[in-house]
Amino acid sequence: MKKKNGLGPKLYLAIVFVILYAPIFYLMVYSFSSGEKMYNFEGFTLKHYKEVLQDTRLLIIVLNTLVIALLSAALSTILGICGALAIYYVRNLRTQNALLTLNNVLIVSSDVVIGASFLILFTIVGVKLGFISVLLSHIAFSVPIVVLMVLPKLNEMSPTLIDAARDLGASRWDILSKVILPFITPGIFAGFFMALTYSLDDFAVTFFVTGNGFSTLSVEIYSRARQGISLSINALSTLIFFATMIMVIGYYFIAKRNQRGAGMGVGK
Repeated sequence: MKKKNGLGPKLYLAIVFVILYAPIFYLMVYSFSSGEKMYNFEGFTLKHYKEVLQDTRLLIIVLNTLVIALLSAALSTILGICGALAIYYVRNLRTQNALLTLNNVLIVSSDVVIGASFLILFTIVGVKLGFISVLLSHIAFSVPIVVLMVLPKLNEMSPTLIDAARDLGASRWDILSKVILPFITPGIFAGFFMALTYSLDDFAVTFFVTGNGFSTLSVEIYSRARQGISLSINALSTLIFFATMIMVIGYYFIAKRNQRGAGMGVGK
């Protein structure tokens, strides 16, 4: 007999979603308010969105954020694949565990500690704070994430696939490009999007290593919020939320399409 779950889990889930999304919807509603405060909704207007779109400096900062996120995600994905392959092919279990532990240090460490460490490093080395320092920092904390996304897919791969490729005369490059990489592609995409998300959302590390007039969106929003409540921040946050939702929905449909394609291939 099937057990009834009851209303408890559903009610708990509903409460969790309300707590998570209520502040976001509150912020979105007041982004359309004609007033200047986040109380007493005075009337519908789009002036705050016009202010955001007419702010050239803010648009440049948005572009900086996207460039940093895409570059750091792409480079960290390449480095993460190399790192995962290196760990995978280490035969000594102790050495492999030690490498995994070192890989996880940046993930479990505090963002403040990481940011301060990079600030000290760049100061000693002589790297000017700005685009390069932010890019290097984002690559550094994104690589371990990619490794953790790719390595499980490598562990799922049967060694007989590589042995069969070698028996058929495949070179090392053929094995990598035609056997290993296609198999771990889901992990690669997962690592790339995780790195992209972490880069877009990061504030603490970026706050320490930015400078020379260079800024990202998270740092800019923090700076504006310190000056006082402005509904232009609400409008900007609403645009970011909708852009994120579009990307998530797009990724969902792409994943569903790939699953259907794989299912049809298996059926044939």
